[in-house]
Amino acid sequence: MNGTVVLDARHLLCPIPVIRTQDRITSMQPGQTLQVIATDPGTRFDIPAWCRVHGHSVTEIDEADGEIHFFIQVCSPCR
Repeated sequence: MNGTVVLDARHLLCPIPVIRTQDRITSMQPGQTLQVIATDPGTRFDIPAWCRVHGHSVTEIDEADGEIHFFIQVCSPCR
């Protein structure tokens, strides 16, 4: 099952964007991409750090108009 899943975490403050990212990834298949849209500046550090710890790859980070878009490749196998 491939494809991009979008998680809208705008206007949520830390640690909620990371918790929602974690929850969403647990229901995804390895190889899928999760796009997280956040507005909390702390997510610039928190989401990539969480991904490193859990073996997922942040493939791209885009910032525009106060939003941060993270593209996360779900690991195989997830830990």
